Amino acid sequence: MGKSIKNRKKFTKKLLHKYRLVILNEDTFEERISFKLTRLNVFVALSISAIVLIAGTTFLIAFTGLREYIPGYSSAALKRQATELAYKTDSLQTALRFNDQYYESIRKVLTGDLEATNLNRDSLQQAQSIDSEYIDIYPSRADSLLRDEVAQEDKYNVLESAGSAMEFALFPPAKGPITEKYNLKNKHYAVDVVVAKNAPIKSVADGRVIFSEWSAGTGYVIIIEHNYGLISVYKHNASLTKEQGDFVRSGEVVATAGSTGELSTGTHLHFELWKDGNPVNPTDFIDFD
Repeated sequence: MGKSIKNRKKFTKKLLHKYRLVILNEDTFEERISFKLTRLNVFVALSISAIVLIAGTTFLIAFTGLREYIPGYSSAALKRQATELAYKTDSLQTALRFNDQYYESIRKVLTGDLEATNLNRDSLQQAQSIDSEYIDIYPSRADSLLRDEVAQEDKYNVLESAGSAMEFALFPPAKGPITEKYNLKNKHYAVDVVVAKNAPIKSVADGRVIFSEWSAGTGYVIIIEHNYGLISVYKHNASLTKEQGDFVRSGEVVATAGSTGELSTGTHLHFELWKDGNPVNPTDFIDFD
């Protein structure tokens, strides 16, 4: 016990033992500065200096722009910008995916691979099931008479866009007798026009070709997108004169008539007309005789 106390006193004495730090002139050995120090003073001074250095470095990193020069450290603004770009990219990818699905549905409907009930942008984003058995899609007699009256007044004339007085005339794609009429009940969303083999098939209006390919069921098919949400479809052609992406004028030849595809029963033009994703009767707007 006594030895322990003795060692403690000895250690305390060493800490408090005084030393003098003298700075001399090297040439004249003149004393310039002198300090009285102890081991305890030196230890305390070094500890305080280390704490101040650490605190100063932390302040510079946390509250000044110097932190951006530290490798691997990004600023809050850059993180926020990166997050916003990630959200925008995800939104764009989602919109692009829905558009791809929508145009793929259009392609399948117009080539006969998919029913028209699947052709709806909203249905791709909202899964809503509707029982078609309880939906009456057929007009009443009074409605039919009114439609006939309006059709006779404005037949073959124009299509008007909503809120626009601009008229949009349609050019007959081919001339000839109609062997099978437009029939919504039988899901025949077209008119079949008898034409001579290799007769020119013409665009009904100015537009851009969005589909120009061969399909097993309908042969050579060309689809043209026009203004006011119109899409015209020409099937069973012998050949196509335009490619996807081409711009065509009203009355310009886009194909030659034929009887290609497994569903064809002879040389004719299978012509469809769609408005805002819904089929319409082509004879309401075009005179094929």
